[in-house]
Amino acid sequence: MTKTTLATIATRHAAMNTWHVVDAAGQTLGRMATEIATILMGKHRPDYTPHMLVGEGVIVVNAGEVKLTGNKAETREYTYYTGYMGGLRTVKLGDYLEKAPEELVELAVRRMLPKNRLARRMISRLKVYRGPAHPHVAQKPTPVKK
Repeated sequence: MTKTTLATIATRHAAMNTWHVVDAAGQTLGRMATEIATILMGKHRPDYTPHMLVGEGVIVVNAGEVKLTGNKAETREYTYYTGYMGGLRTVKLGDYLEKAPEELVELAVRRMLPKNRLARRMISRLKVYRGPAHPHVAQKPTPVKK
């Protein structure tokens, strides 16, 4: 008979103090986002519990150097609403990548997380930076293997 391992408060606190660094240079956006979402949810841990926040923090560096496959940069469009009448805007993915790659990576990861209150706490543990430098040295992040 196998036993189910559930997260406890102690393991949750240990996970909350663990941080990882992902170097986005040369990585495909979607494949990288799935790995980040898995770490944020805690699905890589043996004590994964869906109703508890057992995921670890993720720092993404070099977000401006993430790559897209195919012709997505010219054909895929992101739509958002400004809140004003007639304020429906569309932005091509290539333009979004040049203007705000940090927001693009965060948006890709956010859409891979569950749609609930817990996911809002998960996405707050994602820090994305355009260049190679980040101010989270004190958290002693470990690099994620590609």
